[in-house]
Amino acid sequence: MSLDRPFTYALPAELRAGIGSYVRFRFHGKLTRGWVLGPTEDVPARVLPVMRTVSPVRFFDASMLELARWVGERHVTPLATVLGALSPPRVAAEERDARRAAPRPVAIAAPGVAGVLDGYRGGRALLDALDGARAGGWLLRPGAQDEAAVVVEIVAATLRAGRRAIVVVPDADPVAFTASEVQRVFADRVGMFLGGTQRERYRRWLEIADDRYDVVVGSRSAVFAPVRQLGAIVVCRESHPALREERAPYHHAREVALARGRIDAGAPTCVLSALCHSSEAAALDLPRVVPATRRWPKAEVVRPGAEGRAPRLVEALRGVHRAFVYAPLPGYGIAQVCRTCGSPAACAECGGMLRAQAGEVRCVVCEAPGRCAVCGANSFGIRRGGAERVEEWVSRYAAVPVARSERPRLPRASGEVLVGGADSVRDLGPAALDLVAILDADLAARRPGLAARERALAIWMEAVAWARPDGRAIVQSSTPGDPAVQALVRGDAERFHQRERDRRAAAGFPVGAPVFRVVGDDRMPPELEANRPITLLTTSLEGRTVCLLALEPGTVPAFGATMRRLAALGVVERVEAEPHI
Repeated sequence: MSLDRPFTYALPAELRAGIGSYVRFRFHGKLTRGWVLGPTEDVPARVLPVMRTVSPVRFFDASMLELARWVGERHVTPLATVLGALSPPRVAAEERDARRAAPRPVAIAAPGVAGVLDGYRGGRALLDALDGARAGGWLLRPGAQDEAAVVVEIVAATLRAGRRAIVVVPDADPVAFTASEVQRVFADRVGMFLGGTQRERYRRWLEIADDRYDVVVGSRSAVFAPVRQLGAIVVCRESHPALREERAPYHHAREVALARGRIDAGAPTCVLSALCHSSEAAALDLPRVVPATRRWPKAEVVRPGAEGRAPRLVEALRGVHRAFVYAPLPGYGIAQVCRTCGSPAACAECGGMLRAQAGEVRCVVCEAPGRCAVCGANSFGIRRGGAERVEEWVSRYAAVPVARSERPRLPRASGEVLVGGADSVRDLGPAALDLVAILDADLAARRPGLAARERALAIWMEAVAWARPDGRAIVQSSTPGDPAVQALVRGDAERFHQRERDRRAAAGFPVGAPVFRVVGDDRMPPELEANRPITLLTTSLEGRTVCLLALEPGTVPAFGATMRRLAALGVVERVEAEPHI
């Protein structure tokens, strides 16, 4: 971070390099590589020349450079780190093999797509914005069966306006249904930037930079795709945690998409789509697009029965053909007592909780085989409860096969009840199930983390959306008035988000306030206090000082300058933006 600044070199004209070129030069006597950022008036007395270009590719233009600077400032990350995130790791052989095609205009003709958005409040205004190439952000809450259809319609409207589109999805494996539908409708005009080997990803990135595609569909890194004449960026399932990068620069696709809408020369329209938006998105002052009529399955709240077997759920299971039972706890149950010595069950290695799963007992913390912490025995009394146990008892009542799937999928069309947890709830397309059941809803209130309840609600809503419009959803909760449970019943999280804003503000981490975790030495806290944080929490870990702080948005640049200064002095070791708390 102490070298987070540009350096001036002479750029010989014969190299034919410019903004975004990757070049070689000497830095303190050593050969190194870097990117050309453009001309400067700040020229020192002695300037070394750039030695050669490493690649014929221009990795970014002026707009993308400005976007990278914004990401670096917002997340307090060195610009070089951000520039490295704009493209996949380079594969020189692909540059030699690629045929550099001349940029082609966007193909205007777009397939006819049903006017789903005409049945939405704000839908026509969004289509007009796309047609008129007007920049701005929008919040889209699709109907339970429309998630992919509305994205396809947005892309079609963008192409008809003579511009290109980026669609960002959270999942690459399995490929999200929305991504598959965009590819099916627009065929070879779509570049799929999802998964693949390093070579394949770099080859596809080069093709995108060559304007070979009118639509780019990809995971979170696709938000940086080098698309010219960009008219729309659609971020699907905007609240999904996979849309946040876990390594520096720790960006979220939502924030980058909105920033690109402000910075990109083409001023693209940014659409944040989700059945349940994040609190951060809901707090933005953006126009909303929602179904004009209720399109949500009927949801019933029942008191939990023993092991989740509420009588109304048991009765419903007897008559279903296709259903999904959401069981958030894995395994068969939790070890309660050692059968040998009678002591409370605890891991002999670390004292952690022991879980029965896949026919064996293991520690949920260190994953060591289950042995009693007192006598070393491996026989325990188990309190039953978990997806394996749910599969067992559901099989007693359902008239169709019951299964747990190793990979996310929908129940078979021939008839099946599927039991799964959070990893099973993905964008798998309209399912038209007879029944969706949500077990252990009360667990969400007890899970750690500021966003735990919000994430639980998003999963519930995505699962319930699998029920057909006249199907059923049964939610087991001992607190039916809970704001998250009521949001699920209504199919609208607006009131829930209002409560979340109040709750987070009371906790000292208001929605929308930039949050950072900083690791350094004990000289750091007084320096951070000078930035007037909303909240500053300090602790020690392995001899280092760790600070967690929330800031007013306008103070981030000054905070970043402080971090760079302290890093140069050896006070700060690491800065992490938007950590999970």
